[in-house]
Amino acid sequence: MTKPSQYKVIGTRPIRHDGVDKVTGRAVYGADVQLPGLVHGKMLRSSHAHARIKSIDTTSAEKLPGVFAVVTGADLPCLAGKMANLGEGAINLAHLSQNCLADTKVLYKGHAVAAVAAISPHVAEEAVKLIRVEYEPLPPVMELLAAMQPDAQLLHDDVFTNRLGEKSARPSNVSQHIHLEQGEVDQAFAKADLVIEREFRTASVHQGYIEPHVSIAFWNADGHVTIWTSTQGAFTVRQQTAELFEIPVSRITVIPTEIGGGFGGKIPVYLEPVAAALSRKCGRPVKMTMQRDEDFQGTGPTPGSVVRVKLGATQDGKLVAGQAWLAYDAGAFPGGMIGPGCMCVFSCYEIPNARVDGFDVLCNKPKTAAYRAPGATQAAFACESVIDELAEKLGIDPIDFRLKNAAKEGTRRPDGEVYRRIGIIETLQAVKQSEHYRSKTSGPNVGRGVAAGFWFNVGLKSSAAANVNNDGTVTLIEGSTDIGGTRTSVAMQLAETLGIAAEDVQPHVGDTDSVGYTDVTGGSRVTNATGKAAYQVGLDIKQQMAARAAIVFECKPEQVAVEGGVYRHQGQALTFKELAGKLPHIGEPVVGRATVDAGGATNGFGVHVVDLDVDRETGKVTILRYTAAQDVGTAIHPSYVEGQMQGGAVQGIGWALNEEYVFNERGEMLNASFLDYRMPTALDVPMIETMIVEVPNPEHPYGVRGVGETPIVPPPAALANAIYRATGVRMRELPMSPPKLWKAISRSAPPA
Repeated sequence: MTKPSQYKVIGTRPIRHDGVDKVTGRAVYGADVQLPGLVHGKMLRSSHAHARIKSIDTTSAEKLPGVFAVVTGADLPCLAGKMANLGEGAINLAHLSQNCLADTKVLYKGHAVAAVAAISPHVAEEAVKLIRVEYEPLPPVMELLAAMQPDAQLLHDDVFTNRLGEKSARPSNVSQHIHLEQGEVDQAFAKADLVIEREFRTASVHQGYIEPHVSIAFWNADGHVTIWTSTQGAFTVRQQTAELFEIPVSRITVIPTEIGGGFGGKIPVYLEPVAAALSRKCGRPVKMTMQRDEDFQGTGPTPGSVVRVKLGATQDGKLVAGQAWLAYDAGAFPGGMIGPGCMCVFSCYEIPNARVDGFDVLCNKPKTAAYRAPGATQAAFACESVIDELAEKLGIDPIDFRLKNAAKEGTRRPDGEVYRRIGIIETLQAVKQSEHYRSKTSGPNVGRGVAAGFWFNVGLKSSAAANVNNDGTVTLIEGSTDIGGTRTSVAMQLAETLGIAAEDVQPHVGDTDSVGYTDVTGGSRVTNATGKAAYQVGLDIKQQMAARAAIVFECKPEQVAVEGGVYRHQGQALTFKELAGKLPHIGEPVVGRATVDAGGATNGFGVHVVDLDVDRETGKVTILRYTAAQDVGTAIHPSYVEGQMQGGAVQGIGWALNEEYVFNERGEMLNASFLDYRMPTALDVPMIETMIVEVPNPEHPYGVRGVGETPIVPPPAALANAIYRATGVRMRELPMSPPKLWKAISRSAPPA
């Protein structure tokens, strides 16, 4: 990639600002927080996947020496019938509360039932074992399609199917039915020369972050609550906690610690309200840290799914009709990822006649949470597999088929979104012209597959402020927790605006009392939206600095020219640093501030190509070469962009080949550890080659679109398409693990 000539900072690769602290171990993560009088909390979790709670006896636990407090669902306010908008749509607060501490029912194995605060984690664990819970077991509902049946065991009596704003007459395990449609779908299918319809299934998958959930809460005697937590959104934690305790947000301060991975899984609250309830009861700060099995069983994975896709095309390869039916496992409570799945299923293509039906389905599993482009990977696995089959049957190169049908500016999706300037065509062309795609594969069991993917990249709200120091540096405070290097990408945009070096901006992530409201770090929004806030901060500072320069130059502010960080007037010139040195003597301090609402989608598209070898005797897949191309708008820090593309691709590979939640008929997860939950390691993947495509986003001053989520979307479909070319077997269920692939190959083999 060639750095755009108009930029001095953007497109370069400075050392990340938090790099030294991260590599030397000085960075403060949640588990590192220590406070005077700190005690430790532990959770009692349900041994049943579905049961009524008849009674909870905490007497023995409370009497154990070293125990300071015990809480149950009764210690949280009754929120029945109360709804709140927490930034991602309306949510039933009773359900949010019940997911933190079960009330009358447990709805999945690992559901939190009670919690203890004690002098040490060991005493807390001993006390948890003394809590006696009497259950009335109920049949667990584990299978997605079975849960949708009218006679299925109900998880909730207060959940009704919402379809186009109307609720069903009877309670249901289907909380939402989304219906999208455009054009004349049935007539278009009737006129198509080739129609293919297939069904696909995917399992639940964990985000795989290395650091488990950890939170510390202190409920002060004055009623103010301070929470230190590993989270993707400090303001989101503040809002959720305030709603759950029915207290004003001004009485809660959330201090985000460094975060050891999240990928969407650290947006909901799990420990924060429970630690706060324990602290309120015992008057001490309480730290709660999940063990790995708790993280697997008690937090939200991505939904399992059943997806049916039907596509119709003309003989010359033009798509004319599409139909998708998606059922996503929401877990124990409504509010899963079906909405984005429906938005994304046909998002890469121009299909004039399309119909999409999506269902949010309750099962006795942990409530699902976001995972890097939530809902999009399942949908793309289905759509891109059918696209590949269409191209093959029509005798068209898979890239050419996608180019012929690629979405473009003005394309309307079934959900009504009309694209502005987008870059899928340029990304497809980059892959087609790549050395990888033009090279030949060799070997009897070697195959090559391609797939496209999409994530809409949200905007939302961000705030930032910065002050100019008299040594010429700038201190930046912003509200986006940093997962993948966004401190630096935001700081670089401020530096570019001011005409100074990236190293001269010192970025800090503020707590909820130190910076204006900022939405969650997710949706591939931070470099876009918080970067836009930093740009506005830069403009504010430039205007103030020009006014200070006017004092020195003895002219009017509007007569000062500013370019490249140099302030000029009639032959006089001051660099930013020189002018900053004069600030103490020529007026008040210079402080810039900005808040932005970055609006809607910026639309990120990616195309992946993979070569692999299949061992027919074991079903093991060996990836030989992998290339990920993506339109990122503008690459602020190319190294971080490449890292996001590589990381997302590896996670998608794990999802495709090995990762899954394995449950038995009682609803117990059988692989709740990294020993048994098979994630890819460096031994499982080659170096992921990257191709950065830059089609600037016209809504951003530097053209940023966002990067982080799109790269997890194409891998399962690309691998499935490559497996087909290596074996002749079309895999339609994830993961395509060695046992499943071996069975499929064995079934397809001719008799000896």
